[in-house]
Amino acid sequence: MSAQQPHQNGASLEKDFSNDENHEHLHADLDSENALRKIRTAGSISISPELFEKLYLSPQNVVKGDLRKTFGNPTPLALIGFLLSLNPLACDLMGWRGANGGSASIGVYFFFGGLLMVLGGLGEWIMGNTFPFVVFASFGAFWLAFGATLQPFYSAYGNYATDPSNPATGLTSIPFNSGFGFVLLAMGLLCFLYMILALRTNIVFFGIFFTLVCAFGLLTGAYWQTSNGNAKMATDLFTAAGAFAFVTCALGWWIFFAIMLAAMDFPFQLPVGDLSTFIKPMSERRKVREEPEV
Repeated sequence: MSAQQPHQNGASLEKDFSNDENHEHLHADLDSENALRKIRTAGSISISPELFEKLYLSPQNVVKGDLRKTFGNPTPLALIGFLLSLNPLACDLMGWRGANGGSASIGVYFFFGGLLMVLGGLGEWIMGNTFPFVVFASFGAFWLAFGATLQPFYSAYGNYATDPSNPATGLTSIPFNSGFGFVLLAMGLLCFLYMILALRTNIVFFGIFFTLVCAFGLLTGAYWQTSNGNAKMATDLFTAAGAFAFVTCALGWWIFFAIMLAAMDFPFQLPVGDLSTFIKPMSERRKVREEPEV
């Protein structure tokens, strides 16, 4: 799909489609039925920044070729991998129906969280969408690492989570839990940066990272309290982290459903709270500064 370029008077023009009589432009307020009909019939099409950011969770960019008309949208694939990993973990952390630890979902962490998010990230890379590519690939790596930590074959958690000098007592290992807390702290920092960057996309995506920052921060405190031997405080922090992760999942299911509704040509759409005009892109500001004064 073609990218828009600002005109000198502030209006948006398509990139060199002046000779294409079959060219169509898709606006954000266009319903899905008319949008898909135009996609099927137009010789060339462009898409508004608002609609693009809703579908790809990324600001619109210039990409050579017709990749976005050739391949499917990889964004919902990565989202479903994320949701089907985090949702069970959130319930485990809150202890619903006696669940505890998340070890029952090791296979899900590998093949949904790891595999699907890495594949989705590669798809975003092919499409030229840098932000979702980095987000999905980094979370895919996290789920693979998290699953490997719990996997009995690697025996990281089983061998090191308890006191190695006397594992029969059930005392926790200070080095393991403190060290794993730093892993979660780094993920929280990464999500904080993603949260700021998501201000160029939409409110729902921003909310996902906001709640993830809270969840990872609480998980960090939970593991550090575990290493301190404060089981009661650690349990409360795990429960609170699960609650924030559950809110993350609710937002994730919303944006996943919104994307799939558009993809399946439903006659209604879900709002995601467009933020494309909240922070103007640097390229637009630069063009404004470079415009000659009349």
